[in-house]
Amino acid sequence: MPSRRLAAFVSALVLAVTALVPVAHAELFHPRQQWLRASLGGLFLHWGMRTAPGYTDCAAWEKAVTDGGWTPDYWVDEARKLNVQYLVLASFHSRLGYARAWPSKVPGTCSTKRDFLGELTKAAKAKGLKTILYMTDDPKWYWEGLPEGQSWMDSAAYSAYKGKPVDLHTRPGFGEFSYDNFVEVMRTHPDLAGFWIDNDNEYWEQNGLYERIRAERPSWTLSNNNEDTPIMDMVSHEQKVGMTPPYDYPQAVLTPMPRLTEGEWKLPTKGAWWYDGTDADVDYPVTMGRIFTNAGSSVKSLMAETAMVNGRFPPKQEAFNDFVAGYLPKVMHTIRGVEGGGYMYGGLQPGFWNDGAHGVTTISKRNRDLHYVHVLTRPSTDHVTIRDNGYKVLRVTDVRTGRRMPFSQADGSFTIKGISQWDTYDTPFRVDTLGRYGRYPNGWVAPSATASAEGFPAANLTDGDYLTWWDNGRTLPVSITLKLKVPLLPVKYLAINQREWSPTYNRNSFGRPEDSARIKNYRVYASKDGVNWGEPVKTGTLESARGVRFVDLDLRGARFVKLEVLDTWAKPDAPNYYQRLLIDELWLGTHYVR
Repeated sequence: MPSRRLAAFVSALVLAVTALVPVAHAELFHPRQQWLRASLGGLFLHWGMRTAPGYTDCAAWEKAVTDGGWTPDYWVDEARKLNVQYLVLASFHSRLGYARAWPSKVPGTCSTKRDFLGELTKAAKAKGLKTILYMTDDPKWYWEGLPEGQSWMDSAAYSAYKGKPVDLHTRPGFGEFSYDNFVEVMRTHPDLAGFWIDNDNEYWEQNGLYERIRAERPSWTLSNNNEDTPIMDMVSHEQKVGMTPPYDYPQAVLTPMPRLTEGEWKLPTKGAWWYDGTDADVDYPVTMGRIFTNAGSSVKSLMAETAMVNGRFPPKQEAFNDFVAGYLPKVMHTIRGVEGGGYMYGGLQPGFWNDGAHGVTTISKRNRDLHYVHVLTRPSTDHVTIRDNGYKVLRVTDVRTGRRMPFSQADGSFTIKGISQWDTYDTPFRVDTLGRYGRYPNGWVAPSATASAEGFPAANLTDGDYLTWWDNGRTLPVSITLKLKVPLLPVKYLAINQREWSPTYNRNSFGRPEDSARIKNYRVYASKDGVNWGEPVKTGTLESARGVRFVDLDLRGARFVKLEVLDTWAKPDAPNYYQRLLIDELWLGTHYVR
């Protein structure tokens, strides 16, 4: 059906060109979000009429599910094996026949007599888990999997129900139909925890759907896929690939902390999101690495498993769940009850370390002097060296063995030595510190810039607030000057937390070009009077990487320090990011901790 596929392409293109820009007015800290913030992740269940072998009759599909022995406890138990805290049921999906796995008085698509959604919600609640309902915005796949001229939708039945003509194959018509389903579900399934929305529909926005949900179900959360809609509680980022190493999912995440953020991916890394009749392989290193790197960036992990008609997962996915059930509990305290390290909450620097090592760090929510280092790719040596970000290390302990590890600390880094036991997926260390030292206080540094976007002044650079930031106003080169009000101490380094609103590499996501809006080539100058600068005291290239970055210096007697940014990593083919630079915070270090 070429015309339908063309229409689908054009619709996708319109959505793709929508720019993902930092959202300043979202509700960032609301009580309804607390359980979600405390979660490690969820289990994503794409399961509907087109689950293999596929059904075109709603009653036949429901009978096959029931006759196959479907039980909600199986999904709940598998989610607990994964150590996740919520389930997302996606049966009302545009590629799965728009099946509503619950009874409904609103005609228009398949609706079961048995309340699978209600049973799942009840079973999950009994075992301390939450259930979220997926809702699609998109009618364009109404024909997929059916003979020519047929549709998954019954516009005539819905029109009769509404007392007016409504075409469910159009976005406004489908928007009205799905709106009615939102409202009905809120009334019939009060124990749900919220909705997971696969992009916005114009009808919903024009008719105040989200505001209605807030009014009728104020405790429910709202998550949106690939769109940062301010009223939503969480932004989900779908199936990101192409990063190095391939497990470091946050390299493609475009949403800065403290916005609630989720990474969603297919557990069998290849194939459909739903069961297509195959028992696909699970990539253990990539999947385990994603769980740890997401935790290292305060990103929730939503793992999609391909349930069969009877609800069970294929054997290879069951085997993976069994593996995780035995693996994660030993290190759960290092990835839950923590925040990602190296960002707004402080913590040690993540990313690439020495001799090929790579990993992330986490910092305890209860004790900001307690850190965890996760070595996900081991170095070629028996040690790992990490920037300390000003923390004085007291002791280092191997989390798995309890062994006290020898270490040294100097020149802005600490080294964990004599590592002889490396885990295949994650070698975690507990790092106890005595606090953070050796920084010029924010009040001692006055910033200015040669360019700033309106509303994002240079003063935001040293205000200690990661909810405000400086914007270069698309001006490059650009300079930031830091005036030391009390230049009594040396300047050992410049630390920079760039805003994490762009990926770390050039990519194309759903037709939208993206690139790293981070500092590339730079120069640093020093001056006693702010007029005579002389030659640069440091030139270099800053790596395109997440988390705090450092420029080491050795300045004495300077009252002014100037960072000149010559360019960023973003290329012209990513216009939303090209020549843009946003920085949350920067500061000057007075000495290295020893």
